[in-house]
Amino acid sequence: MIITLREKSSQQQVDHLTAWLKGQGIGVHLSKGEFQTIIGLIGDTTRLDTKCLEGLEIVERVIRITEPFKSANRKFHPLDTVVDAGGAKTGGGHFALIAGPCSVESPGQIFEVARRVKAGGATMLRGGAFKPRTSPYDFQGLRKEGIDLLVQAKRETGLPVVTEIMSANHLDLFGEVDVIQVGARNMQNFDLLRELGRSRKPILIKRGLANTIKELLMSAEYVMAGGNANVILCERGIRTFESYTRNTLDISAIPVIRELSHLPVVVDPSHACGVAKYVKALSMGAAAAGADGLMIEVHGNPADALCDGPQSLTPDQFDDLAGQVRRIREVAAP
Repeated sequence: MIITLREKSSQQQVDHLTAWLKGQGIGVHLSKGEFQTIIGLIGDTTRLDTKCLEGLEIVERVIRITEPFKSANRKFHPLDTVVDAGGAKTGGGHFALIAGPCSVESPGQIFEVARRVKAGGATMLRGGAFKPRTSPYDFQGLRKEGIDLLVQAKRETGLPVVTEIMSANHLDLFGEVDVIQVGARNMQNFDLLRELGRSRKPILIKRGLANTIKELLMSAEYVMAGGNANVILCERGIRTFESYTRNTLDISAIPVIRELSHLPVVVDPSHACGVAKYVKALSMGAAAAGADGLMIEVHGNPADALCDGPQSLTPDQFDDLAGQVRRIREVAAP
């Protein structure tokens, strides 16, 4: 339920109404815009009398929300959310360019890539320390050592770090990580999402391979219901019958999510197609469609990468992509 207040409502009247609502066991989310104040109600609102509320002097109108996602809903929060991760902002006109290798392999590898992507315009450094792999015999990541190397690269370059978590048991290792990534396979790991809701770190949630946009928003709702509003959504391609690419990038998800939710949405074209030569074109398309950022895999020598080499760009290719995306945004930025 949403309560829209009249423009000249006093702070005392707003405080009185919100205190009464909380006394009814209802969660209250207050959103103040330039011209309008909205109170979003979370919980069982069926016992509230909408006619009674609309009769209050400060209430302009009352609307019941039918979508199951509440905190992530743009109707609750009309203005774009801006997520700040170590000084790098995403959303509300701020564009995130997240780049780095699929997995952290060695100190020399991650430090060199970090220096190169920063020079190319990256605002955050990505790198996998824990790697969920389809085969148990594939490289599984350096785990704690990988996080330590990412943190060292952050200290050297100043780039905030994004890396994936696979289990809530590993949370203690993520103290110096700036953005905790929830991978596609864990998008509906609700126990993990609840734990991340108790954190105040930014959480980047990737859409599952066969999940709907509504299911992605409900995963964000799990985190936000725990009190953590710092959520970034990521479209990374869905599984279809097409076989020429690894997945199919759902470019339509960008405007749809931006209409439904105030949360920033970034796009991972590397995982979407799985083919390095297509990454630039998909990146430009995502930027033109209004994405709030990109997540690009970059490796110093993709042919020797321990993970996802075929979809990784070289640093020189990343420089070219970043320049093209900047030009696209000059024309098409929302």
